[in-house]
Amino acid sequence: MEIQDLMREIRKNALERIERRSPYDLATTWSQEDLFYSGRGKAIFMILPTSGCAWALSESGGCTMCSYIADSPLEDVPADILTDIFKKFIEKYEINEKTAVKIFTSGSFLNNEEFPKEARLEILNILKHEENIEEIVVESRPEYVTENVLEECCKASGDKIFEVSIGLETADDYIRKYKINKGFSKKDFENAINIIKKMKTSCNIKSKVYLLIKPILTSEMDAIEDAVKSAQYAEKIGIDRISFCPATIHKGTLMELLWRRGSYQPPWIWSILEIIKRVRSSVKIPVIMDTSGFGTRRGPFNCKKCNSKLKKMIIESNLNQTIPDEFECECKNRWTVDVEFSNVTRSTISPI
Repeated sequence: MEIQDLMREIRKNALERIERRSPYDLATTWSQEDLFYSGRGKAIFMILPTSGCAWALSESGGCTMCSYIADSPLEDVPADILTDIFKKFIEKYEINEKTAVKIFTSGSFLNNEEFPKEARLEILNILKHEENIEEIVVESRPEYVTENVLEECCKASGDKIFEVSIGLETADDYIRKYKINKGFSKKDFENAINIIKKMKTSCNIKSKVYLLIKPILTSEMDAIEDAVKSAQYAEKIGIDRISFCPATIHKGTLMELLWRRGSYQPPWIWSILEIIKRVRSSVKIPVIMDTSGFGTRRGPFNCKKCNSKLKKMIIESNLNQTIPDEFECECKNRWTVDVEFSNVTRSTISPI
């Protein structure tokens, strides 16, 4: 079965189980310390519900690891509702120190069909007039990154850093097509990055890449190697910042199906530490490691003795851009064996 046929079936079943909720119920916000281009600061995170990721709702079935579509109302959300939710959220915070605002939509902020242009420009214009906001961070698939849209966004956001984050996931086209079902090539990604680089002459724009650690059908050793190579590739083509996303098991995904059958496990936290060590030793741009799901049944896991300690070390290393100190635990021997022998019995796997 082709991967898109399988994903289409899985996605259809998942969507049928979704309990419909209003955009106001689905929206959420929080804040935490984060790393800016200028150092540490406060980041405000917002999830603004839209109609949902166009790729996930297409005949492709979307990506093999992603269930963010479940946090969408699955219908168009008017511009006035999106801006109203945003205004209610921004009013919750006292912005009296340097701040970044990160807007997530479970899809593409730059896609007019998902996020109405009027709402996008009004939100950016509001942020433009907040003196202490330094960075505005949004997400998009590469096909929506155009000179036209970026010019509008840069004009609306003024001199703020406007960062466009794209989920490349891996520099390997085969992995992205057959194991992630991402729906675009490295060439598509590079075209988007070139547009962003071109726009730097006229506005304060940056690029960030999301890299997935351990897609399905990937051994522990291969997951480490792919993550390191992908980060080195990202720096080489001119990305400004890297954000690693270690795999966690989302409901209603192919990754969950394989996990339930015992055919997939999220990466070890030891693997993540190894990636940090190797990437921060070879890449000069900022590198952030997401720690969502660490130590849980569905996320990266070592053992109960060291999960929380290592998570704290990684969070601190994100803020300082350092390599975490050496740490020992008896479970590290099991990880070493898993990495060493993970490819020994692997057979050649054809596309699903």
